Amino acid sequence: MLIEDVTAPEAGTAHPRCLTGRRACPPEDRGGIWGYDYLADSRHEEHKDRLEWLGLDSADQFDPAVFDAAQVNSALFPLATVLIKN
Repeated sequence: MLIEDVTAPEAGTAHPRCLTGRRACPPEDRGGIWGYDYLADSRHEEHKDRLEWLGLDSADQFDPAVFDAAQVNSALFPLATVLIKN
């Protein structure tokens, strides 16, 4: 992760929040880089286990080029607080 800018908090807006990003990270808690490798290699003996763990029918359902700011903000929501009240 790279933080490119920190701005002043906006009144009435919960922080932290993600404005934009690029590419998906490997799925969390899936065995690190090796687990990601198993997902990508359909011939690997653990490939089917990784698909099941992620709830996917096919590795094609995980697109590493996709970034979803709403999903990131949903994960940040439990940590967010409004710093400046209206």
